[in-house]
Amino acid sequence: MASPYQVPPTRDSWFAPLSIDLIVKVFKTTFFHPFVSWIIPLCFRAQNMKYQDTPVLVSIGWATFITLIWVAGVINNRLAFGLPREVDLSEEVIVITGGASGLGLLIAEVYGMRGATVAVLDVEEMENGEARGVTYYKCDVTDKAQLESVAKKIEQELGPPTILINNAAVVPGKPLLDLTLPEIDRSISTNLLSHFYTLKTFLPYLTASEAGGTIVTVSSVIGTLGAANLTDYAASKAGVTALHKSLAAELKESHPEIRMVLVTPGQLSTPLFYGVQTPNAFLAPVVEPVDVAKEVIKAIDEGQNAAIAMPLYARWVDWYNILPIGFQALLRKAAGVDKGMKRFVGRNGVKKGGAEKAGIVGF
Repeated sequence: MASPYQVPPTRDSWFAPLSIDLIVKVFKTTFFHPFVSWIIPLCFRAQNMKYQDTPVLVSIGWATFITLIWVAGVINNRLAFGLPREVDLSEEVIVITGGASGLGLLIAEVYGMRGATVAVLDVEEMENGEARGVTYYKCDVTDKAQLESVAKKIEQELGPPTILINNAAVVPGKPLLDLTLPEIDRSISTNLLSHFYTLKTFLPYLTASEAGGTIVTVSSVIGTLGAANLTDYAASKAGVTALHKSLAAELKESHPEIRMVLVTPGQLSTPLFYGVQTPNAFLAPVVEPVDVAKEVIKAIDEGQNAAIAMPLYARWVDWYNILPIGFQALLRKAAGVDKGMKRFVGRNGVKKGGAEKAGIVGF
């Protein structure tokens, strides 16, 4: 008897070993790093070259330029994000939606092992059963009554929440003509409305804390680009990004002690996107959850406001929309972004068209 589930296409790995991101990373830690740049003129001087010699002058000029760029970046971040808040993990209570798998589970496990108190909200059981320092609460984040009940339990059992990571998401992965109205409602409720519900539920705890708090919003680059077979997902992620930016503007005035972290990754190598074909492994590599988790954890630990976009193209994707429409069409065709969902399978080998089995999961 044939299996009712689609078998995902075979490929070498989720992450191509060579990509533009890897090349840029190498250059940022070598020729584009201030410390390394100043090593070069020192090496020339060690060879008894004079300051007026051309190689020494050129290397000093390059090192000065790179240093100025680095200083400008520090000033830019300070102007954009302000001063950090003090974070004491022993005092933090972290709530992660969709934390039973993928990116959410990875962050939960890291913080649990480091001594923080973590509450995971998900309709699915945790993939690893139990994790040290992590308490699981079965909760549908689209259900306002369940959220209110779980929030009270968390306050009583763990303490008032101080960090909220909105990570829950679903991906039906079907053309709009094939989506049923209940599927659309479920997708928009999970990917967008649940953010309003969790914020309304947990934000009062964060604003009541004298030490402040942190809100992490996991959006997607698809919210800016859009893609075939992702109409519901793209629309909801565009809304999530707008929600985050608007809330950040509000809280900057009313509660400046709250830190906001916006995460807009490209394709992640998590079960949620199982079977999705990478448009271009060199220019748009699949992102490993551990890399995103590192950046999210760093921002939370340092008490920073932050905007995290990975891979490299995700940091520049906003420029796409100012390009001529014809050029945009050529780029989409060359990248193959609208063909990536043709072999989409989803979490746990979910039957194509069986969105009701996808549930609410994390990235």
